[in-house]
Amino acid sequence: MVSMLIYIAVVLFIAYCGYGLTLYFMQPTFLYSPVRKVTHTPDELGLDFESVVFKSPDGLKLTAWYVPATLEVRTKAASVQPGDSLPTGPAENPKLTVLFCHGNGGNMMHRLDSINFFYNLGLNCFIFDYQGYGKSHGKPSEDGTYLDAQAAYNWLTEEKKVPPDKIIVFGRSLGGSIAAKLTTKVQAKALIIESTFTSYVDIGTKFYPYMPVRWFASFSYNTIDHIKDVHCPVMIIHSRNDEIVPFEFGLQLHQAANEPKEFIEIFGSHNDGFLVSGETYKNAWTNWLKFLQEYESRVGRAS
Repeated sequence: MVSMLIYIAVVLFIAYCGYGLTLYFMQPTFLYSPVRKVTHTPDELGLDFESVVFKSPDGLKLTAWYVPATLEVRTKAASVQPGDSLPTGPAENPKLTVLFCHGNGGNMMHRLDSINFFYNLGLNCFIFDYQGYGKSHGKPSEDGTYLDAQAAYNWLTEEKKVPPDKIIVFGRSLGGSIAAKLTTKVQAKALIIESTFTSYVDIGTKFYPYMPVRWFASFSYNTIDHIKDVHCPVMIIHSRNDEIVPFEFGLQLHQAANEPKEFIEIFGSHNDGFLVSGETYKNAWTNWLKFLQEYESRVGRAS
């Protein structure tokens, strides 16, 4: 009987170690889920946009869209009939630009709903694909995503001549960690992160509580440490119903952030919370934009 128990224990231990090794080597596959084909563009929403190609600091070609919230939008000629009125955007040219760091899956075409949302708010949007996503060259890595975000910021400020105090850095899910890291190194009007984990290790522990994730984690994405070093206004958005990134992670990020800061609770799943929350989500952005304007005025008077 003792020999049998020892045998079972050894078999279970070997199986456990084998599973652990599989998880260790599969980490990049679990973390990054890029889609290479880009079959949809903002043009299908009637939005004017600029296809942008720029290089990361390590010399790889990256692709992006710059979508201005202008009065004129491009409409396919086939859909325009004589006498039809063309769709129009916000009544005034926008002054702020959202630098959009998207999540770990798909590519920028999967964020058309968000691009349209920003357009309707009167915000320019600059969204880019990380290395290995969409038509961007290379292979995704943690350092690579940080370099890509920095390169996107540089393009906005150097090529598009957007002043740093007119840039809102926004990241969703994994992109929130990348956005927070970027904002520790550059000037920006504000940082907004949505549905983001506190760290790679913390989210790994949630999914694999029976594994020593902290011992063999290949990535960091330590959002909670990044956000402590952010010194511009911060808004954190999270759904209590998020089935992938626990709601308490959002609360912990808010607690760690410096003032001024705001926490917005939405509802819905990890991937569609911003859609199903509807007016709650829209009002959060609208009110935050008003706050930023008032905050800028107060800071300006104080200086």
